[in-house]
Amino acid sequence: MPDVIQERAGVPVLVCDPAGPPVATEQDALDLIGAAFAGAEIVAVPAHRLDASFFSLGTRVAGDIMQKFVNYRLRLVVVGDISRHLAASSALRALVHESNRSGHVWFVDDLDGLDARLAPSAGAGAAPPAPGGAPGRG
Repeated sequence: MPDVIQERAGVPVLVCDPAGPPVATEQDALDLIGAAFAGAEIVAVPAHRLDASFFSLGTRVAGDIMQKFVNYRLRLVVVGDISRHLAASSALRALVHESNRSGHVWFVDDLDGLDARLAPSAGAGAAPPAPGGAPGRG
């Protein structure tokens, strides 16, 4: 499946192809941002497409990529199980927790989790379920 813009809970979302290229650099993020300019407000990226360096906060890859989305006023949603990364890093757990409290970057288990987060009754600040089944994240 190619990257496709879908309306999810009334919001246009660029749902990225699970088999698409890895996202490892700011340029990769800019490529997704460019694709989103076809009408999406949110870019939903499968977690396994993110380079492992994204989840190692000392590399600054996550911060650089997330900042690109904020700068272009697009929301980034990381979709998928990141529990092994969360188990390895308290800093990442804190980042995910804080991100899920904001409106800019979210981490969800699946597209149903995104739909629930976008539902009008959920509200912009509602905390989604914990990604990857991590206890106490939500």
